[in-house]
Amino acid sequence: MAKTHPEGWRLLPASGARARELQTLALLAGALPADTTIYHGLHWTRAEGSAAVFGDIGFVVLGPGGRILLIEQQAGFLDEAEHGLLRPGRRRERNISVDLARQADALRARLRPALGGAEPMLDVLLYCPDYTVRQPGTAGLDPARIVDAPRREQLVATIRALTGDTDGAAPADPARQQALHRFFADLLELVPDVQSHIGQVDELSTRLSGGLTEWARRIDMSPHRLRVTATAGSGKTQLALAAYTDALAAGRRPLYVCYNRPLADHFARIAPAGGEIATYHQLCDRRLRDAGRPPRFGAPGAFRRMEADFAALVAAPASGQPDPRWQFDELIIDEGQDFMEAWRDTLLALLKPGGRAWWLEDPLQNLYDRPAVTLPGWVGLSADTNYRTPADVLALLNARLPLPAPIRAGSPVADSEPELLAWHDEAGMLEATKRAITRALGLGFRRDMIVLLTFRGREHSRFTPLEHLGPHRLRAFTGRYDLLGEPEHSQGELLIDSVYRFKGQSAPCIIFTEIDFEPRADGMDELTMRKLFVGATRATMKLILVASARAAGLLADPEHKH
Repeated sequence: MAKTHPEGWRLLPASGARARELQTLALLAGALPADTTIYHGLHWTRAEGSAAVFGDIGFVVLGPGGRILLIEQQAGFLDEAEHGLLRPGRRRERNISVDLARQADALRARLRPALGGAEPMLDVLLYCPDYTVRQPGTAGLDPARIVDAPRREQLVATIRALTGDTDGAAPADPARQQALHRFFADLLELVPDVQSHIGQVDELSTRLSGGLTEWARRIDMSPHRLRVTATAGSGKTQLALAAYTDALAAGRRPLYVCYNRPLADHFARIAPAGGEIATYHQLCDRRLRDAGRPPRFGAPGAFRRMEADFAALVAAPASGQPDPRWQFDELIIDEGQDFMEAWRDTLLALLKPGGRAWWLEDPLQNLYDRPAVTLPGWVGLSADTNYRTPADVLALLNARLPLPAPIRAGSPVADSEPELLAWHDEAGMLEATKRAITRALGLGFRRDMIVLLTFRGREHSRFTPLEHLGPHRLRAFTGRYDLLGEPEHSQGELLIDSVYRFKGQSAPCIIFTEIDFEPRADGMDELTMRKLFVGATRATMKLILVASARAAGLLADPEHKH
């Protein structure tokens, strides 16, 4: 069985074209030999500036002799013209052979430095399992590098031939293979996308080449204290996962701490075993219980008391020495903008001498209006490119919200056409939200790809007591957890959540509803701006805003830019 990178893909649900990709991945993983590695990444973003490296390539197969094969899978139908095979597109048709050639040339240029100037052995293959190519000679590709519907059974044999697995070639130099693996697994950053919504992964992998996951981990300092201030969708949590995985691979024990329970739960599902993952309050609870001092959650001020007891235990352990079971080599703090300054010292006290610490934050996602934590002596790193949110959604936010600085767009999605529906009263808000759902379904989004986000908190939302919205059953957090600590949800097919709880997650289609605020002379207050920013940047493909007439007037008017 071939090796796959990243692992864990068998646990990821998918449907439609994405399911077809996973079926192919399963076929290749089972049929190719153990000395072959398959790198799979279904969502590719820009490498540097506006130059695309990979576009829509689904698989990279590295053969035992060091040969590289790029495989593009094109499900469904294609068009054939005199100048080649065309992939029907929304705005214009795209020539597949031209796309593949451009992507291969860009990759060769990036690979040469990784191989010490040596020329990579690189080839391409088009796999179209549903379409019969009628005129292979004019397709723009060597017919030997096209596997269409009648030749589906020959896919594995063709891949083995193109990667040199059948010609008796000697294994590649181990150093070269290691360099190639490092390039694909590290430089291209194929890591599970922690921004994908829990329970549904419409984007299997996110590639952030040239971004945080590459260059933040290349910074060398002693002691390692790195503060990363980066915008939504820039890859902070991908960086956290990469740092966590790096620590385990190097024999270090990591501790990942965030503020939001849904994010901690999701991170725990996709991270390798071997470290500790918790929200700050989960960490307090676990440590105190381990010391025989379980918190009393029914008492007034229980959480503040728990925080104080945890800090006191860490500062003065009963034995006089830190408990080695609660000491870590790597400390990764995500959602740092939501942390209190007092928590900083308690967490740093859990680091072993020489331990490494990361602080990841986005001030624009500070929904609790907490003062920034000071980190004296830490090295700072900032990033203002959002690789997740469609470019036209960011253009809307840059124009309508009083952001401290414009957010740069890194997503390849540029024509999502964000929409705004206005309402005048509560009944109108419910009806507008129903229309938004109908609109999303009409665009082809399944219910499990759509998330309703409320501008209000769960306690104040008009949707909280509802089980249905029109014909749609709502799936909402009940406020309870089961015996295994998993959140319990009502039975429904359309997830609804608050902007507070959904922070750190994303979905293909976001319907951001219950938006209402009192415009001020200068536009809007800072907390309103942050909530709008957080909610809108959860969308990876489509955003529909459902706002009161007064709020819609401000959001729709580009002259209200401050």
